[in-house]
Amino acid sequence: MDPLKSLFWVVLVAALAPIAARLLPGRLPAVVFMLIGGVLIGPEVFAHATPEDMSLLSTIGLSFLFLLAGYELEPQLIREPAGKTAVRSWFVSATLAIGVTAVLYYTGVITDFIEIAIALTTTALGTLLPILRDAGLMAGRFGQYIFAAGAAGEFLPIVAMALLLTSTGPVGGLVALFGMALATLIALLIIRWVKRQEWGSKLMLPEDSTGQNTLRWTLVLLAGLVLVADDFGLDVVLGAFLAGVVLRQWAPVSAESLERKLETVGYGVFIPIFFVTSGMKLDIVSILENPGRLLLFFVLLFSVRGLPQLVMYRGQLDRTQRWQMVFLTATALPLLVALADVGTASGLMLPENAAALVGAGALSVVVFPLVATGLTRSSTGRAAETSGGAAAS
Repeated sequence: MDPLKSLFWVVLVAALAPIAARLLPGRLPAVVFMLIGGVLIGPEVFAHATPEDMSLLSTIGLSFLFLLAGYELEPQLIREPAGKTAVRSWFVSATLAIGVTAVLYYTGVITDFIEIAIALTTTALGTLLPILRDAGLMAGRFGQYIFAAGAAGEFLPIVAMALLLTSTGPVGGLVALFGMALATLIALLIIRWVKRQEWGSKLMLPEDSTGQNTLRWTLVLLAGLVLVADDFGLDVVLGAFLAGVVLRQWAPVSAESLERKLETVGYGVFIPIFFVTSGMKLDIVSILENPGRLLLFFVLLFSVRGLPQLVMYRGQLDRTQRWQMVFLTATALPLLVALADVGTASGLMLPENAAALVGAGALSVVVFPLVATGLTRSSTGRAAETSGGAAAS
């Protein structure tokens, strides 16, 4: 198929998705319509486009998604109560995931133990951020708890993937992680040296108009660390996430200005291509033949990743906020797509499980953020009724 034709249909879906999200009832996020549109234009339905044609652009979109997530992360947050609780909560979910997956494995329901165990501990922070910002949930103290939980649910599964899913085994994965950490440290040292030398002011490199020098060097940093991750046999999402963390330390221009540019390029161009392509990759036939498998993974995402938050955040968040954390932390998609790609390419994951996992992730993006934001509105409404009743009396 002509790649230009595929590109046209993909960007058309990406452009129509936010319009559909605004016009259709239900307040569904635009990413849902991107996934649905991807299914419709993909090989399973109308066959207007193929995922292979969009492979590189989709990888760049996935990389931008995790770059922005890494850029949002403030390292000191991990040392604060929100960060410490998020890490403890992730390990609780990981323990539950191992137990649940072991039962499924020994009863013959699944054969791909490690991949599914990791999948059940993920959180789609990059996907959630624009939804939660629009809903006003990222402001204040609660936003810190959400962000910390989401960062743990993205970064720690990436580390688990690197250790357990490399072709060289856990020892090779550990060596690869060490090499990736060394590459990240070198990038940081180079950036700090450049800042001390004040090369930006010496060269008077343009930041606006046709110059956009900072944005170009950001792409160099992103491509470089993604390439290093790929050379080490790690998934590109690790390189992209670390590129965002490094970029946070660099910030050669106003952080607000740089973030605005990154969001313009990422959410305006590449990230929608990733989501539409993800929809094109969904094996709808497999899902329709065995919908119970998708529903099983959907329930497990909620139970294993979500429900522990009710206990873990007791004493730190009120009841409504804890339930919101349940639904938000159980929302997963980008890492499930990455896991499915790695697992099927290596032969470690059954295609039907990969399709069901991605389908469950897509369903979680449809349902869980909607419920979480709905809890905010219902809580606000009850508060207003209470204050109104008090004023009347």
